[in-house]
Amino acid sequence: MAEDLIRYDIIIQDALRSAVRKILVEVNRAGLPGEHHFYIAFETTAPGVKISNRLKERYPKEMTIVLQHQFWDLQITEHAFEVGLSFGGVPEHLYVPFSAIKGFFDPSVQFALEFEPGKTGEELPAEFRIAERDLDSVEEFHARLETAVEQAEEEEAKTASTAEDTAGDAEEDKEKSEADETSSEESGSAQVVSLDAFRKKS
Repeated sequence: MAEDLIRYDIIIQDALRSAVRKILVEVNRAGLPGEHHFYIAFETTAPGVKISNRLKERYPKEMTIVLQHQFWDLQITEHAFEVGLSFGGVPEHLYVPFSAIKGFFDPSVQFALEFEPGKTGEELPAEFRIAERDLDSVEEFHARLETAVEQAEEEEAKTASTAEDTAGDAEEDKEKSEADETSSEESGSAQVVSLDAFRKKS
């Protein structure tokens, strides 16, 4: 089979993301019609995604949001959308690039789209590329930090082991010294007894 130099897969992905954008623009203009509502899944670590630290801790890799009854401040740009949602009674503001989306699902009509995050032929805004480099730098820093922690733990274990060996040697030397003293005392007593016995015989 010949190599796909046109990259139909990327063209289709971009076309489907454009469809999601048009759907959100229409909802922002006229609201959700009938029973329509959306589940949107996206990678929380993708370049350009902006969510609170609270949500990052709760969803370290990906999360799914629901646009149905309670959402506000929906804004759509060429490359992303932003929206206000409530999580556990706490209002949050999310900024999600379309390139970060993994899935779009409207359960009212069983309509679904799947995406490969980051797979796009469109040129991302500069701030997205900067965010991606920053993410790489953070991951590299964490990798170095984990290595340093592992090395420190190994050194600590070696130090503890050496201290135990030293303490054991000291204890052994102490026991040996006490044994030598006991032996010496017993030897001196034997000489006295021997001398007394000699005197009685004389």
